[in-house]
Amino acid sequence: MYRTRKIAIYGKGGIGKSSTASNVAAACADAGYSVTIIGCDPKSDSSITLLNGRRIPTVLDLMRQGAELSEANVVHEGYKGVKCIEVGGPEPGVGCAGRGIIVAVTELQKITTALTESDLVIYDVPGDIVCGGFVAPIRKGLVSEAYIISSGEYMPIYAANNICKGLLKLNMPLSGVICNSRNVPREEEIITEFAGSIGSELVAFIPKDDIVQDCERQGFSVLESAPDSEIAEVYRKLAKAIMDCEHSAIPAPMEDDSLRELLNI
Repeated sequence: MYRTRKIAIYGKGGIGKSSTASNVAAACADAGYSVTIIGCDPKSDSSITLLNGRRIPTVLDLMRQGAELSEANVVHEGYKGVKCIEVGGPEPGVGCAGRGIIVAVTELQKITTALTESDLVIYDVPGDIVCGGFVAPIRKGLVSEAYIISSGEYMPIYAANNICKGLLKLNMPLSGVICNSRNVPREEEIITEFAGSIGSELVAFIPKDDIVQDCERQGFSVLESAPDSEIAEVYRKLAKAIMDCEHSAIPAPMEDDSLRELLNI
């Protein structure tokens, strides 16, 4: 028995949040769930592999153009009916991306029910919670649990620990850590120990596989373009773990000395 999931996926920039989020969305859609994905990254690429490589107008672009926001011009249907929304970002060198998220999420609440009526709503959020705008979905009560993506390298784990500090302040439960592998030594061991140290668990270890990048270049998710691949099955298991999750807890961030000891630095 599942309940409606409203999750935020956090992690260091470039760690593979958007790739993971879109493949999880596709896997859940394959399983018959209704899914909405909301890209909060200024790159506006969270949904591109669900839309055959097509970029959609972002909420902030439409607002800058003076267009009247509506469900029709903001919510776009992608693979297996996944509802895709891109917040967008400020013009280069002007404005704050975090502030843009606050504005866009406020407007989205007025024009669509997709944020509340899907079986799974995924917020793909950039950064490591150094800006208040990036926690807008949490502060506005639109998210009920979070996941952190990391690898076994120092900087992604350092960022993941910072995210835990932010979640602790926000009293937001963490439902698990996802490792997007970079093939570093002892990677699964390190990330498993890190997850346990913060009071959570490793819910998926995603092997580094060229198929993921190949599919992205073609504009597709792995689930659509390579459904019989081993990596597609990894995403399916992660999607099931998210939908079946029954335990989450406020994280307990590691001290810096303990974190460095974990990584033998």
